[in-house]
Amino acid sequence: MKIKGKKIFITGGGGFIGSHICQRLIENNEITVYDNGSRDAIRYTDLRKNAKFKYVKGDILDKSLLKKSINNAQVVIHLAAIAGVSNYFRFPQKTMQTNILGTNNILEVAKEIHPEVFVNFSSSEVYGPFSFEAKEDQNTTQGELKNSRWTYSVSKLAAEHLCFSFMKERSLTLISIRPFNIYGPRQIGEGAVQIFIPQAIKNKPIQIANDGNQIRSWCYIDDLVDGLILALENPDSRGEVFNLGNPRETITTLGLAERIIQFCNSRSKIVFVPQPSGGEVKVRVPSIEKAGKMLGFKPRVTMREGLKKTIAWFKHEYEKAV
Repeated sequence: MKIKGKKIFITGGGGFIGSHICQRLIENNEITVYDNGSRDAIRYTDLRKNAKFKYVKGDILDKSLLKKSINNAQVVIHLAAIAGVSNYFRFPQKTMQTNILGTNNILEVAKEIHPEVFVNFSSSEVYGPFSFEAKEDQNTTQGELKNSRWTYSVSKLAAEHLCFSFMKERSLTLISIRPFNIYGPRQIGEGAVQIFIPQAIKNKPIQIANDGNQIRSWCYIDDLVDGLILALENPDSRGEVFNLGNPRETITTLGLAERIIQFCNSRSKIVFVPQPSGGEVKVRVPSIEKAGKMLGFKPRVTMREGLKKTIAWFKHEYEKAV
């Protein structure tokens, strides 16, 4: 299936990842973004000037407005969620409600219009506190029940189960994507790259939790969007789960901060601070073997290239603001 001449509906499409998906697909398709505006990355684009782009401000928990807005979409991409570690601690109930009940709402609405494909964006968090070369068919692991840190991962995993139950019982055509540490221009909210770069640009201290030996694999946004499009256009992807990330670009949090300081020519100092809340993810490295074999997915952007592009964008925005 070529993604051309389609009506595409994207929940949470106003955020960082959604804005990049929109930019890549808008030329040959009509796109409706449904978003509450809490993380508005669309403002950094020209999408609102495009006649084929429509923005509906709404909450994923508002099923009535969802139903009015979906407009017989042929492709539904579900990104809307409560994200950001601080939110899990402050708003655990809202995190669970939005990510589970919100997913149920869009599934209920989607099953009535029978889209050609429904893409659910899950999370690498479903693999738990320690995941090295995590594979899609391995057991998922969740953290301690009383620690709100894990409300996000539990809710995203529950949402995936909901999606697959709709596939089984309601014949919904489904793909589920698990992104691993995506970064790039227009990233807003929370994330090490997004936090470290502005501090480095301003020569301010960069705080790192605990010893900085946490390990992550960093994937540039363009590679994620490439993977999504490969999945959309490949009929064999239906009913499958795919890790999308870049295991070749694996580094400690301390190493990442040092590299950003170097690329920014910054005088920032690194400050180690305790993580009082607990629930730390020690290692997060994907296996992308399945996406490589089935989709031909191969991330191409090195960390050096990706960080430099991201830094250039943040510098441009900082210079506009001062």
